[in-house]
Amino acid sequence: MSTMDVRLQTAETFTSQQIKNGGKLYKGRRASLSLEVVVVGCGLGGITVAYCLAQAGHKVTILEAASAIGEIGAGIQVSPNLTRLLIRWGLGKRVEEVGVKPEGLNLRRWCTGETVGWTRWGDTIEEEYGAPYYHIHRADFHRMLYELAEPQCTIRTNCRVVSMDTSKPTLTLESGEVVHADLVIGADGVKSTLRQYVVGGPDRARSTGDAAYRAIVPTEKLLQDPDLRPLVEKPEMVGWMGPNRHIMAYNIRATREYNLVMIHPDDGSEESWTAKGNTDKMRAEFAGWEPRIQKLMAMIPSTLSWKLMDRDPLETWIHKDGKLVLLGDSCHPMLPYRAQGSAIAVEDAAVLGNLFSRLAYRSQILPLLHAYQSIRYDRATATQLSSRLNQHIFHLPDGPQQEKRDQEMRAATEDALRVARGGKSTLSSAGNANQWADKEKSSIQFSYDADEEAEKWWRNHGHTLRGPRALL
Repeated sequence: MSTMDVRLQTAETFTSQQIKNGGKLYKGRRASLSLEVVVVGCGLGGITVAYCLAQAGHKVTILEAASAIGEIGAGIQVSPNLTRLLIRWGLGKRVEEVGVKPEGLNLRRWCTGETVGWTRWGDTIEEEYGAPYYHIHRADFHRMLYELAEPQCTIRTNCRVVSMDTSKPTLTLESGEVVHADLVIGADGVKSTLRQYVVGGPDRARSTGDAAYRAIVPTEKLLQDPDLRPLVEKPEMVGWMGPNRHIMAYNIRATREYNLVMIHPDDGSEESWTAKGNTDKMRAEFAGWEPRIQKLMAMIPSTLSWKLMDRDPLETWIHKDGKLVLLGDSCHPMLPYRAQGSAIAVEDAAVLGNLFSRLAYRSQILPLLHAYQSIRYDRATATQLSSRLNQHIFHLPDGPQQEKRDQEMRAATEDALRVARGGKSTLSSAGNANQWADKEKSSIQFSYDADEEAEKWWRNHGHTLRGPRALL
């Protein structure tokens, strides 16, 4: 049996078993010891870990600082490692309805628009990795996850956490209220309040030197222009690479909207998802770029500006008292250059939920947290580094290094086109400057099944946790 067959069989087994057990995860398994779990943060990682832990049999409360639950307007990429989880949770139909399946990745020169890198996607992605790739609106994504989780947990807004007693554990809110829990999940993002308790003191994110303008344009405008119409009629993820800057663009909302993310040198922008940007400055940053970029820029009435922050990998994600653990951007923030931030956070949630569906004794809490970290740490760290690498690759100044990059990408493009025409690959893709063309990297990233990794850990190590005094 091929690797692909095994992967598909695994996905089908999980999904059919879920249906058989009334839509419940983990083959219907629920923890015999139910915990009071508090999740801090109602972003994509927070809402999914709440859902997974509730499915595992725990009582979950989410504390969200904002006054209302919602996501701002921006596109998001849902790669196969994330899609397979959404399908397993019964959201496959909804993602398909609001998403766009990109036919490929197209990397272009900033000044001419010439294609230098191309990777075939579309149905090929699903054939190779067992689940499709989608582009969707972040707000649509968050809404479907919220509607999935909300009936199964308590979601509280206007609950800003200002401090934590890790020994009890308790959380003190800005209002003065004290919230008690058995276990706290820090899913409060790159500016995490709870991270400092794991690190042992104040710990600030550092600037990457980059910022991003984000904007959405109705595709009806693009369809009226013969130069821009192909961007809608043949939906691809299109990237324009230039000195110290790049642009990523793709269709969302069933090709009704066109999403643009424009990376540029940071000039003092705010560390915020909702800060308004200056459209005149935005256009000035990309003056001289190819004509299609100028036309797209002219269509943008307003933009959001986002300062890109980063952190080095932590030594541990778990507080020594064993009652606080970090998840998603709070412990491994991802730069957007690999489109994996949301996927990795949701994988974290899936692994935690799966492991804690087996909880029977309080003595198992800390070992299971360490199991979560051992399963997730290397993958999350490697993805962080892969994202940072693209920052360098995309932003090379014109010259010898850029020419070498383009030569590598063109070679991989020619090979991909040969395969698309029915021929055989004649090129080793390992280490290619187009990381999506690197077949080994893509397989590692996209074939990953978070539930299967948790099940595998239990098969190999679960025997050490079967008694009330078991230790890892």
